[in-house]
Amino acid sequence: MAVTRLHLELRFQGEKLRGFTCRLTRSAGGHLPESSWRMASQVLLPYLVSGLGMVAAGIVMDVVQHWTVFREISEVFILVPALVGLKGNLEMTLASRLSTAANTGQMDEPQQQRKMICCNLALIQVQATVVGFLAAVAAVGLGGLTRGRVDIAESAILCASSVVTAFIAALSLGLVMVAVIIVSQKVGINPDNIATPIAASLGDLITLSLLAGISSLLFVYKEWWFLPPLICSVFLLLVPGWVMIACQSQPIKAVLKSGWQPVILAMSISSIGGLILDKSVSNPDYEGMAVFTPVINGVGGNLVAIQASRMSTYLHYWSVPGALPLKMATTCPGPCDTFCSSDVNSKSARVLVILVVPGQLLFLYTIHLLHGGHTAMTATFTVCYLSAAVLQVVTLLCAAALVVRWLWQKGLDPDNFSIPYLTALGDLLGTGLLALSFRLVLTISGPGAGA
Repeated sequence: MAVTRLHLELRFQGEKLRGFTCRLTRSAGGHLPESSWRMASQVLLPYLVSGLGMVAAGIVMDVVQHWTVFREISEVFILVPALVGLKGNLEMTLASRLSTAANTGQMDEPQQQRKMICCNLALIQVQATVVGFLAAVAAVGLGGLTRGRVDIAESAILCASSVVTAFIAALSLGLVMVAVIIVSQKVGINPDNIATPIAASLGDLITLSLLAGISSLLFVYKEWWFLPPLICSVFLLLVPGWVMIACQSQPIKAVLKSGWQPVILAMSISSIGGLILDKSVSNPDYEGMAVFTPVINGVGGNLVAIQASRMSTYLHYWSVPGALPLKMATTCPGPCDTFCSSDVNSKSARVLVILVVPGQLLFLYTIHLLHGGHTAMTATFTVCYLSAAVLQVVTLLCAAALVVRWLWQKGLDPDNFSIPYLTALGDLLGTGLLALSFRLVLTISGPGAGA
């Protein structure tokens, strides 16, 4: 489907029309509207691949939770959701921005494409470095409140591990996202449907593996007290250079000025989920939680990111910031508006909810085959887990309908603001509902039944 966009600008002096500018843009890469079957066929494979990537991340989490650095520096568990959540704060936001740009014809010219890619990559390096450092500070603070003390050497290791992990993960995933957007644009696939799931599939596994490896290495050489502060200083000194590159694009410069609030607030919300994870995995009755946490959090964040990205693209197509199109005129949509209307966004919400149960069953079976976790896949556990997963996704999709509309009415670009909030909420809901599921299983089956 080719989309033709008419931009008409009228210039008045007093009440008299003194001139006008008319610009017609035709994008051969447009993909709206599309049928439920077409959307499902494009989303299904990336969704399943991303879910299996999250299963792999869960297996890694199940293994590394017993490593010395995780036992000695328990704040690492608090850091996990915040760092893993950076894929929602940065890479998925990058994917959403580039998807919208590709779908609206802003990446058709090679020179324009190169500038947009370079400036966006520089932006996420700035955000990754700063937020990685702040996430470590938040983890140290929350850990200090619960433990009643702060170890300076351990805090330095935590900060260095967080900054290096965030930097490398953001750079590698950012390059992958750029490649995915360009390839999908060339082969005629809607990047809104596949970019965010691919970011999710790689993000959890890469981030967890990097965090575990780097923190363990620094912990081995903890006698070299000067090494962690030196590493932090080097990466923080690179920030001005990335800022200079990012500021070459005016839209990215605006994001650089105004885009910190959602990223930092999302990191704070994810850190609370990390505190729940830290307290849960230290309880023998909840030991199996580690392997399931990346899966339930990742699937929820993955699906709501697809919905937010599609809604943002829809708004960029048919409206201007500050004004909702007629079909989205309801400023406070309820569950019926979100899931039961004939609107294209309601149709996509229904498709995404339908994917939850079969996808999660496949992921649970894969974990069972790989002997991951310490929880028996009983009928009680499966029902509780699936109920938590469905409730999480339904809540997130309802939240997306509200948040995206509210941001657009405020004149803010949902591509830059919505996904960090929604994925962070997904982390908090997922971790909390998963802990509640384990508690219900213990209550119904008795202590030790899930071991």
